[in-house]
Amino acid sequence: MYKKRPDGRKFDELRDMEAKVGIIRRADGSAMFRIGKTIALAAVHGPRELYPKFLQDPSKGILRCNYNMMSFSGSGERVRPGGSRRSKEISMITENSLYPVLDLSEYPGAVVDVFIEILQSDAGTRCAGICAAALALADAGFPMKDLVSAVSVGRIEDKLVVDLDKEEEDYEVEREVADIPVAIMPKTGKITLLQMDGICSKEQLSKVMEIAKEACNKVYEVQKKALLEKLSQ
Repeated sequence: MYKKRPDGRKFDELRDMEAKVGIIRRADGSAMFRIGKTIALAAVHGPRELYPKFLQDPSKGILRCNYNMMSFSGSGERVRPGGSRRSKEISMITENSLYPVLDLSEYPGAVVDVFIEILQSDAGTRCAGICAAALALADAGFPMKDLVSAVSVGRIEDKLVVDLDKEEEDYEVEREVADIPVAIMPKTGKITLLQMDGICSKEQLSKVMEIAKEACNKVYEVQKKALLEKLSQ
């Protein structure tokens, strides 16, 4: 049985968090989100005209996300620079996670680019990237129904745990570790991302969603505080 987390946290306890907005002067919107040792930086550029023109949507703007782990960001081995299947997948799910809160109807034929750089990785990078990107879009002043908050919940042996770190993600036991990234719109509780790497029962998944929503609300408070601090300056 899994009795104790490596860093001494309770099973429902998140790592310490920090968020800042407006940190890149030449971007239209920017943000940093840190959870534990994982640090994500997001910059928004746009809206600007999309080329080639056949990619344009005449009814609304297009959101385009680019996720990248910097070569020195990995926990241990050097990350190979450049695009990969994993970075393309996370870029796509980030777009899908953010689309439900954005209204780009005022920008037909345009594109909004969000660049996400992982400066330091200790698991949960896609969730940290989504949190940073949502803050950067808000900082850029786009009409948004809500923010998007994300966190990873997992199963290690018989325990459900919040916000897995790298050591827990790599935990080796006979039964697989399940890693479940979740993103929600905090005001409505609607889910914009649900993935699962591993095996989890239906009953466990139902409990995971309850835990994830509660954890995402804590993430949301950190995001909201960062935006309010920027507005008060």
